[in-house]
Amino acid sequence: MGAAPLLLSADAVSKTFNKVAALIDGRIRLRAGTVNALCGGNGAGKSTFLNILMGLYRRDAGVIEIKGSEVEFASPAEALAGGVAIITQELSPFLDMTVAENLYLGREQRRSRLFVDDRKMITDAEELLARLKFPLPPTARLRDLSVAQAQLVEIAKAISRQSEILIMDEPTSAIGERETQILFDAIRNLTAQGVGIIYVSHRLTEIFEIADDYTVFRDGRHVDSGSIKDIDRLGLIRSIVGRDLLEHRRRPKADGKAEPVIEVKGFSRRGKFEGIDLTLHKGEILGLYGLLGSGRSEFVNSLYGTEPRDSGEIRLDGRPAQLKTPADSIRAGIALVTEDRKQTGLSLTASVAHNVTVANLPHYTRVGFLDERAERRSVADQVKRFSIKVASFDQAVQKLSGGNQQKVVLARCLDPKPRILICDEPTRGVDEGAKREIYAFLSAFVAEGNSVLMISSEVPEILGNSDRIIVFRRGRIAGEVIGGEATQEMLVHLAS
Repeated sequence: MGAAPLLLSADAVSKTFNKVAALIDGRIRLRAGTVNALCGGNGAGKSTFLNILMGLYRRDAGVIEIKGSEVEFASPAEALAGGVAIITQELSPFLDMTVAENLYLGREQRRSRLFVDDRKMITDAEELLARLKFPLPPTARLRDLSVAQAQLVEIAKAISRQSEILIMDEPTSAIGERETQILFDAIRNLTAQGVGIIYVSHRLTEIFEIADDYTVFRDGRHVDSGSIKDIDRLGLIRSIVGRDLLEHRRRPKADGKAEPVIEVKGFSRRGKFEGIDLTLHKGEILGLYGLLGSGRSEFVNSLYGTEPRDSGEIRLDGRPAQLKTPADSIRAGIALVTEDRKQTGLSLTASVAHNVTVANLPHYTRVGFLDERAERRSVADQVKRFSIKVASFDQAVQKLSGGNQQKVVLARCLDPKPRILICDEPTRGVDEGAKREIYAFLSAFVAEGNSVLMISSEVPEILGNSDRIIVFRRGRIAGEVIGGEATQEMLVHLAS
C-alpha cells in the first residue's frame, strides 16, 4: 500500500514584523487522510505560519503548495475557496445569533434568493450536529452556551465547509474529556474521507492519541518532523523546548491539620450545582476535577461573586463572610484567574501595564492622581516574577503569545497580593515550558502560607499539583481523594 498523496507542502516560509523575525523557516508536509500535529512552544512561529497559510499575512519568502500547485492566499475567503479552513482557539461567535445562524453565517439558506430560510438552516444544522454527535440545540443562542459548547459550534462550522485541509488550533482548550473524544471521533471520520488535518495542541496526550505525523517549530524554525510512532513523549518535549523536562509531580502536603481559610456549606444554584460542602486549608492546593457540565466552574464563579447562588454559607478564617460580588472577594484577599482570558481575563487592546495593575489602581492613586512611578515598579516586579516576554510595558496585550498573555492574567491577579487564588484552567493554551513556570509559581505561592483552589480539565495537571482533589459530577461532589494517592482511572471513574 503506497503512501498517501501530499495535500500540502510548505518550505522556507518566513515573515518579519518591524525588523523582528517572527518566522524564519516554516515548513510542513500534510498527507491526505492524516493528522499532522504542529508542535512548539509559545512564540515558536506556529501562529504566524498558520496566519500566512490562511491569507491573513503575506509571506516574505518561501513556497506553499496545495496538491502540487503553488498558492498565496490574500484573504481567509480565498483560503476557504481553496479548500483550507481553520478552527482557532480564540472564539469569535455572534452571541445574539443562534447555533444554526452561526454555523451558516455568510452562507445562509434562502428562499426565492431573497429571504433567509430559517427552517432549512435549522434542519441542516440538526443533521450536521447529529452526524458529529455534538450535543447542541440549533436554536439556542450562543450567549446562553458555555465556552465549551461555543467551541463545538466553531468546530462544526469549519467541518461544515467540507474543506480538504482543516487546521485545528487548540480545539480542545475549552472542552472536557467527553467532548474531546466526540471531536476525535469526528476527526477520524474526516480523515477516513481523505481530509488532511493540521492539529495544534499543547496537550501531548492528545497528540499521541490522534496524530499520524508531527512537525516541530522552535524559535521560528522547523526543527523536527516525522511519524508519531517513531518518537516518545520525552523525545517530543525535548524537541519542543530544546532540553529535557522532568515529569512534574508536586509532593502533596503531609500536614492535614492546617487551619481552614475558606469553608463552604450548602452551596446550591438551581440547574448548576447543589449541596456543595468543601474546605480549603492554609498552604494547600485543592484541585477540582469534573467533566463538562459538572458544575465546577459555575461553583467557583458563585463563590467569587461573578454569578449568583440560591443558597449557601461561607466562612473565612472561621468567621461568617458575605462574598456577593468580586469586589467583596478582592477585599477579602481572594483573586480569580478566569477560564477565558480573552473574554474575561484581559483587556486585549490595553497595555501590559494597564492589565497588570487595573485591579489594584487605588493602591497607586495619590490624592486623585496616578503614581506612575510606583505603578511601573510594580509592573516591572510582576514581569520579572513571571518571566513575561514583552517589548515594553506599553505593548498591547493582544500582541503577546498565548503563554505570555496567561502570565499577564496571573500577574494581574497577584498585584493586589491575595492570600487565596482561584484558578480556572490556569494553563489553558500554553506550552510545556510555560506550564512548568506556572506550576512552580503555584507551589511557591502556597509555600508562603497562601492557598489555591484549582480547576483543570487535564488529569496530569490535577494529579501533579493537588494536595487533595474533589471530583464534581452532575452538579454534586462525587468524591474526594488525596493527591498523592489519586490515579487517572480513579478520577475518571468518579467523574463519569
